[in-house]
Amino acid sequence: MPFNVRHGRPGEKADLVADCEVPQVQPTLRTRMRLVPAKREVLVLEERWEPSPESGRQYGRGGSKAYRQWEFRRGADGRRHKVETLRFDTRDVRDPLRATVLGAGWVWRGVLFRY
Repeated sequence: MPFNVRHGRPGEKADLVADCEVPQVQPTLRTRMRLVPAKREVLVLEERWEPSPESGRQYGRGGSKAYRQWEFRRGADGRRHKVETLRFDTRDVRDPLRATVLGAGWVWRGVLFRY
């Protein structure tokens, strides 16, 4: 899944930010990373905004989440079958970032509340 990494803006409290949008399922993912050179660690806050029937957009933090879409199609036997048409996991964004950090000899430390 394509995502871009950029320098954090002043209000984001991060050195680097990875942004990702998946138009088919409409979540917006943001991974804020704060570098701590003295400890050679990266503090990471994962955030997501996704559609919600009650409020329009729902905010969540941390953890991984998988998004899937299905549709029914007729098979060769003429019967309807449920077929997966989209699969996206938030790990598709996190894993390459984490591998880069760990590959450089730094520590990847996820945070949920204090950042």
